[in-house]
Amino acid sequence: MLVNLSIRDVVLIDKLDLSFHGGLCVLTGETGAGKSILLDALGLALGGRADSGLLRPGSRQATVTASFDIADIGDLGELLTEHGLGAEDGLLVLRRNLGADGRSRAFVNDQPVSVSLLRRLGESLVEVHGHYEQRGLLDAATHRDLLDAAGGLDAAAREVAIAWEAWRQAGELQRQEEAELAQARQDEDFLRHAVAELETLDPQPGEETALAEERAFLQHGEQLTAAVDQAFAELNGKDGQTGAEEAVGSALSALERMVDKAGGRLDEVIAGLHRAAAELRDATAGLQSLSSNLELDPQRLEQVDERFFTLKDVARKHGVEVDALLALHEGLAGKLANIDTGEERLAELAAATAAAREAYLAAAGALSRQRADAAAGLDRAVMEELPPLKLDKAAFTTRLERLEEDSWGPNGLERVVFEVATNPGSRPGPIGKIASAGELSRFLLALKVVLARVSPRRSLIFDEVDSGIGGATAAAVGQRLARLAGDRQVLVVTHSPQVAAVGNHHLRVRKDSQGELVATEVAELAAQDRREEIARMLSGEQVTEEARAAADRLMGAA
Repeated sequence: MLVNLSIRDVVLIDKLDLSFHGGLCVLTGETGAGKSILLDALGLALGGRADSGLLRPGSRQATVTASFDIADIGDLGELLTEHGLGAEDGLLVLRRNLGADGRSRAFVNDQPVSVSLLRRLGESLVEVHGHYEQRGLLDAATHRDLLDAAGGLDAAAREVAIAWEAWRQAGELQRQEEAELAQARQDEDFLRHAVAELETLDPQPGEETALAEERAFLQHGEQLTAAVDQAFAELNGKDGQTGAEEAVGSALSALERMVDKAGGRLDEVIAGLHRAAAELRDATAGLQSLSSNLELDPQRLEQVDERFFTLKDVARKHGVEVDALLALHEGLAGKLANIDTGEERLAELAAATAAAREAYLAAAGALSRQRADAAAGLDRAVMEELPPLKLDKAAFTTRLERLEEDSWGPNGLERVVFEVATNPGSRPGPIGKIASAGELSRFLLALKVVLARVSPRRSLIFDEVDSGIGGATAAAVGQRLARLAGDRQVLVVTHSPQVAAVGNHHLRVRKDSQGELVATEVAELAAQDRREEIARMLSGEQVTEEARAAADRLMGAA
């Protein structure tokens, strides 16, 4: 329930703080006084469209804060928990700041949030029925959702949507498998040739790298042999010269003869020469072993080249890298195998699709029956509202039109259309085409009142839904709104004195001129002031005693 609304620098409002109560609260005032500004400001706090035109002239920022008592939190708690938000002492505070550049910032309990989240919270807290909302009710595309809301069928509708998606996905998988099998059959000859070629080729993981390394070695084998032979000759001596190992040995012999007389000065050098001698022996042995194993086979290079370029050619033909040939072989072999097992797989998928279709039909059929019951209940409820609205000879019907299978979808098996007949015996037709302008307003008002009864939101706002009606009809509207406010908060913007008279609380909106400045003021009226305001609504600018007496009668009847 909305408990407080604080507005700063919005259009004609400089500073305004309002408190609200449960029951029926009426807002009245002359045309142009600023009633719509209040709703625009509240809409801003509820996540509505931000427009820099809402900013009060000369101000840098507009701010609207709306506080709600959410003791009966319902499903709203899940949304708050999902976004790490809490309600302190059962109070939820929505705030929106709007700058001169049209940009806005949103807050919930002083925590910054996205405008989309603010809007979701606002839609969960408040439902607005506006005079200009009629076009939405006239759109048959909205009637199915309205019927589901009226019948409490949202959960059943979600089950149907889930079943539809399961059926759609199963059918898509079946169609995809059919297309792949058809393509595989079309390419069967190619697949068999490609698989046989790859089986013969038998590519191995990392083979390209290994072949490239061996190929490089074989291509430079003669240079490598010459280098090994030269190194061996240098270490062992050539042309009668002393080899490296022999030279190190001679050096060691010369130094070791003097080691006793050097007083330890030769120890480190001698140790180093011993290490060098050992390394030279190992190097010489390694060169000797390498030289004996370097058997250069010209035919091996030819074999490696042929294998290397064959792999390259096959990979290029299939548009892949050599390392991907193994996976390609497995994939093509799998497609080939699917040709043999495809029919069995298709049968399984067809059975799954059929089962998903049956599940969808079961859920959608159950929803259709529930919609039929809900339609009958909605028709009865609307029909009960028509006589007081001087539509006692009219009829309201919710028609469920069964769809062809190609039009089934996540919303079920039928189209829902609200139809009316304005005279006994006349054929019902779409509400927007059959009713006259005056009848249309009353039909839609009856429908709105009935739908509002089942709304989960604890705050409802009616913005001039009584436009164009008066007298006993307006009184009937007021009585229905008052009954609706028995267990929730209802705010009504009205020009009808009959509606204003039944309010539990009355706010008057008016303009106040102070020199060149014009500001909107809102005051909660006590009993005597309410009498005067209702009398003004009855008689106009000049309030007469007769108007006051009529106001007394209206308030007494309420």
